[in-house]
Amino acid sequence: MDEKRDKWDTKMALVGYARVSTPDQTLNPQTDALELSGCEVIYDDVVSGAKVERPGLNKAIDYVRDGDTLIVWKLDRLGRSMQHLIETVIDLKSKGVGFRSLTEGVDTTTSGGTLVFHLFGALAQFERDLIRERTQAGLKAAAARGRKGGRKKVITDQKLIRARQYIDDGLTVREAAARLKIGKTTLYAALQATIAP
Repeated sequence: MDEKRDKWDTKMALVGYARVSTPDQTLNPQTDALELSGCEVIYDDVVSGAKVERPGLNKAIDYVRDGDTLIVWKLDRLGRSMQHLIETVIDLKSKGVGFRSLTEGVDTTTSGGTLVFHLFGALAQFERDLIRERTQAGLKAAAARGRKGGRKKVITDQKLIRARQYIDDGLTVREAAARLKIGKTTLYAALQATIAP
């Protein structure tokens, strides 16, 4: 929906946003619920939740003003992830815009809804911290067993010696990389790393 808003229009608005992932899904249950909740304007997208670019959401965010409320049917309609959801709602809040999710009953225009949302943020941070701790613990355990974390080196010392021989014999870096079946950029980086002071 392409609604233009007069810059002098100061009436608070309830603005809806709906999203489905594929064209064979219908927006109707979401738009019906948003209309019942009082949304005067509804924007929508037919795009996977993982996609960064959402034209409908961008238009909704451009449309809302201080005092408005952006409403979605479910939390997962707005955010690609918990982190993205939290960032979006924080951005809305910085504009003075409230956020409401009908299914989960989250409403940042109320003190209780704000508290729930802060709990979501704390849980998301807790999850990130746990993942970081597990990763560090896994790397330490692997190091204790004599293994290093991270990717295997693409260019072994033997390949690097052969590459230098090819280049000394007149081949270009690109040709040497092709013979060794490695990327030329990777070979350039490895060669630079060995001659760096």
